[in-house]
Amino acid sequence: MDPILKPENYEAYIQKNMPRGNFLWDCTRAFFIGGLICTLGQGLNNLGTDILKMTKDQASMLATVILIFTGALLTGLGVYDVIGKFAGAGSIVPITGFANSIVAPAMEFKREGYVMGVGAKMFSIAGPVLVYGIILSVVSGIAGIFFSG
Repeated sequence: MDPILKPENYEAYIQKNMPRGNFLWDCTRAFFIGGLICTLGQGLNNLGTDILKMTKDQASMLATVILIFTGALLTGLGVYDVIGKFAGAGSIVPITGFANSIVAPAMEFKREGYVMGVGAKMFSIAGPVLVYGIILSVVSGIAGIFFSG
């Protein structure tokens, strides 16, 4: 093949060399790994209410904190990347994916220092999600006030 790729041939080159995925297998892995993470969260919730005799709100908070901490810890150790490569979207949908989206950019830029590296890059991925999520919740709350009976 010509060492210089011409722009008109680029799309054909990409289609030829793009790895082919197995859609059904990818969906199955995402479903089971995402479900496993959610089942772990429910188990923590049940542990809080049934064994530790917490209120439902306290148990939910316990499960949330443990899942976020675990997701952040596994990201810092490099394990969550392996899970993400295997599970695809099944690893980013639960709350552990949110923790991963905050910690991963911070880990990547830790050489830049704690302020300009970790602090500045921590919300580079999750920041826009938070901003637009908050804006949408405010708009829907206002709309709910005006349009509710």
